[in-house]
Amino acid sequence: MSHKVTLIPGDGTGPEITEATRRAIEATGVDIDWEIRDAGVDVMDQYGTPLPDVVLESIRRNKVALKGPITTPIGGGFRSVNVALRKELDLYACIRPCKYYPGIRSKYQDVDLVVVRENTEDLYAGVEYDLGSAEAKSIIEMSGGKIRSDSAISIKPISVTGTRRIVKQAFDYAIANGRKSVTAVCKANIMKFTDGLFYRVARDVAKAYGAKFEWSDQEPDRPDETLADCSGKGAGIVYQERLVDNMCMQLVQKPELYDVIVLPNLYGDILSDLCAGLVGGLGVAPGANIGDEAALFEPTHGSAPKYKGQNKVNPIAMILSGVMMLRHLKEFDAANRLESAVAKIMAEGKHVTYDMKPHRDDPTAVGTSEVADAIVRELGG
Repeated sequence: MSHKVTLIPGDGTGPEITEATRRAIEATGVDIDWEIRDAGVDVMDQYGTPLPDVVLESIRRNKVALKGPITTPIGGGFRSVNVALRKELDLYACIRPCKYYPGIRSKYQDVDLVVVRENTEDLYAGVEYDLGSAEAKSIIEMSGGKIRSDSAISIKPISVTGTRRIVKQAFDYAIANGRKSVTAVCKANIMKFTDGLFYRVARDVAKAYGAKFEWSDQEPDRPDETLADCSGKGAGIVYQERLVDNMCMQLVQKPELYDVIVLPNLYGDILSDLCAGLVGGLGVAPGANIGDEAALFEPTHGSAPKYKGQNKVNPIAMILSGVMMLRHLKEFDAANRLESAVAKIMAEGKHVTYDMKPHRDDPTAVGTSEVADAIVRELGG
């Protein structure tokens, strides 16, 4: 069966690791018809925007996309293309597996967890008012002195709809992948209305799935509401809650205790990088952005423009994102073979980039394309 997939090379080092990933995926034998669409800083002059409409149209039509990293200016310039894609396509669930593979330099070896991050709400919703704006002044006045007069303002929306569907996504992932627990993480002891809502809705969903609640003495009573469409299908999965600051400490001390972690947008962004650090860094951290109508797969790391064109950066995070894409396409055998090939290359440690060597100046480190060559050979190509 042939699959039509939108391929977005990205900018900076994106095109290099995208090409390496394309070659690795094709070496599995899966028939993919790539529809290449460009986005990012390199197309600004041509289109007047880093995210042309033709990119969105292609993803909407094909339903599946694989994307290289795209640069986001810090403190100015255009808004994040990554955020815009998630908003425009309603890719509300960011799935980031964090798994240790032998051969990776890490202080932890017993880590295999998944961060499920809400993608469209929270402080990343983009509802901001600059210092001195009429909107900021109005909010400052309404605060009754709680906000200083020289403040810029960001709004933090957390909805029942957004929370319900991200927690359902977490439980569905846990069921589909044989996971044992789902942990909801926020800061409800301080943000009692927004993060408090996240917990309340998460408990409703957990109960409807038939989850086993694991409470501490400080945690509240179980909820009463049920959701008919969940019909107890997650019976046996443990549901628990952690405050985000405590969760950071827990992950550093005993990450092996956790499985699927579901969080609002900002906390999810931060903890996904923390979890990536547990298993070797962003160079081995894949990601997926899932919605009801489309799915986009991309590495967690940025575009590293200073290394552009040097054939130097690690393509493994994007190749593992390709593994996730193959599983989404139900090409399970190909996905398993590609993951095994990547794992073998990392375990051997010969054909890996500088960041995966014991010393970053190791002269035996190979380039981006050479990593792909080794994986293709392992797959019999």
